[in-house]
Amino acid sequence: MTRKIDFSKYSSIKIGPIIDVRLIEKREAKREDEFIIGGANNILISNTPKPLAMLSKKFDYIAVEDNELTVGGATKSGRIFSFVKKHDIKNFEYLGKLPGTLGGLVAMNAGMKDDEIFNKLIKVKTSKGYLNKDEIEHGYRFSKIDDIIYEAVFEIEKGFDSEKLALFTKMRSNQPKDPSPGSAFKNPPNDYAGRLIEAVGMKGYRIGDAAFSQIHANFLVNLGNATFEDTIELLNKAKEKVFENFGITLELEVKIV
Repeated sequence: MTRKIDFSKYSSIKIGPIIDVRLIEKREAKREDEFIIGGANNILISNTPKPLAMLSKKFDYIAVEDNELTVGGATKSGRIFSFVKKHDIKNFEYLGKLPGTLGGLVAMNAGMKDDEIFNKLIKVKTSKGYLNKDEIEHGYRFSKIDDIIYEAVFEIEKGFDSEKLALFTKMRSNQPKDPSPGSAFKNPPNDYAGRLIEAVGMKGYRIGDAAFSQIHANFLVNLGNATFEDTIELLNKAKEKVFENFGITLELEVKIV
């Protein structure tokens, strides 16, 4: 079964073709030739991508048992946030301001400030069964799971923190409202990608309608009708200029397909 998706409407950056995406209805091994998408919040799809697949609604669920929170891989961050708020569960407040599906959030160890998805993770279910947290190499904005993430299980700690939510809300209020996948690059050790991009004169820089935001230099934005080609050229130019000036190789946070 497939689902026809217009990525110029579905993806957060509003760039991409209309193509059929395979729906995964049952647990199976990841196919070598496929790229797994979730909510398409952190990806940039070319006009000729490799075959794409996504989890069906069968993997959209949340349950609590034995003081553990179990979440399906297709469950959206907004639904998880509403659940933890209603049930007075802490450590997931950032999900109120961070779009995505559970699978994608785990795959990139998503988070804000020091709060990230792996902090309270216990285990992840893949096609081979469960992987415990200590079996998964992970760090700032990455995890090495070479398989489909069907489910994740987390520790539950009571006490939803409204002050922390207010902090994350304030952080997001200072970010651009244009279509965007969020941060273009990961922060290098002991520095900030936004500072480096601004330092080489590329804050607000645009190629066609692809640009680095005037509000936050590391935010990649679509100012109207940005193309995949313009966006790639913009990203490469920033990488080149930062390396020329600082000898630092910026690593992409946005996924290119």
